[in-house]
Amino acid sequence: MSEPDRIIRLKTVLARTSLSRSTVYRKIAEGTFPAQIKISVNGAGWRESDINRWIADPISWCPRAGAEG
Repeated sequence: MSEPDRIIRLKTVLARTSLSRSTVYRKIAEGTFPAQIKISVNGAGWRESDINRWIADPISWCPRAGAEG
């Protein structure tokens, strides 16, 4: 049985990717980085699996078909 996908927050995303906050949000707008998902009224995070896929191949990364966000 596989482990459930964790939700990670911005601070962790920045540390794992070595990108700045503004670069992360610019790349999201361009469609070249995974978009965050809403986890509460004032909170958002990223699926760890999406960030891992981007880290593995940032040049050819594309959103998963049917991904919710």
